[in-house]
Amino acid sequence: MFEENDYGKPISEKLSTILRRNTGKEDYANIAARTSISFSTIRDVIYRTNSLTKSNSRALKVLVQTAFENALERQLQAENDKLFLDKASRYGR
Repeated sequence: MFEENDYGKPISEKLSTILRRNTGKEDYANIAARTSISFSTIRDVIYRTNSLTKSNSRALKVLVQTAFENALERQLQAENDKLFLDKASRYGR
């Protein structure tokens, strides 16, 4: 997922934005417990105040998978919400 030239500098702004949009503090805490990378390190890498390292990239890889799963869940929920709202709007006519 990460290449050698990714280490030693902040993650991309796009990845940072996507991770912030699709994960939260509970995800950071769960991943910190699973990977033994501190909550604050995970947060700082996501917010680009810490650089990516080979060590903390373990947590980021798990976080990317979590963000993907969360994004899919939100997409499915949004589709269900749209169907519900469409039906509800028909009854109001």
